[in-house]
Amino acid sequence: MKTYSPRAEDIKREWWVIDAGGKTLGRMASQVANLLMGKHKPIYAPHIDTGDYVVVINAAKVRVTGRKAEQKIYYRHSGYPGGLKSPTFKEVFSKHPTRVIEYAVRGMLPKNRLGRAMLKKLKVYPGSEYPHHAQTSFCHPERSEGSKDLKDSSRSLS
Repeated sequence: MKTYSPRAEDIKREWWVIDAGGKTLGRMASQVANLLMGKHKPIYAPHIDTGDYVVVINAAKVRVTGRKAEQKIYYRHSGYPGGLKSPTFKEVFSKHPTRVIEYAVRGMLPKNRLGRAMLKKLKVYPGSEYPHHAQTSFCHPERSEGSKDLKDSSRSLS
């Protein structure tokens, strides 16, 4: 039997709307990264972009646990001597609340041109308003945060 490799016409891209309000940043970002990569599809291949479009709303209401708001640091360097910038989570979140989600998802995607193509399918908005209503009219319902909730509610031992 030959190994199946998806072709461009086999890939059907869908739109997902995820409400980040009150969700933990890392858990939500890993769900978004899986959707962008297409790991939830049976035709997933690591060398082809089979992922879907993801719209994240209410990015300004995402939460972090512990003392990450004060202790988490986003480093970047300009390339010049003394050009290290190191703002904390709180500083980045107060100016641009969408960037913390973009940074978290970017860290979970492949570090190559395929990962950059996947990141272009991510749309993040700070509030509940977004301009993709025509595309997301047939979007999938949002998954719950914990997989334990799904297991406990679907099974009964009696």
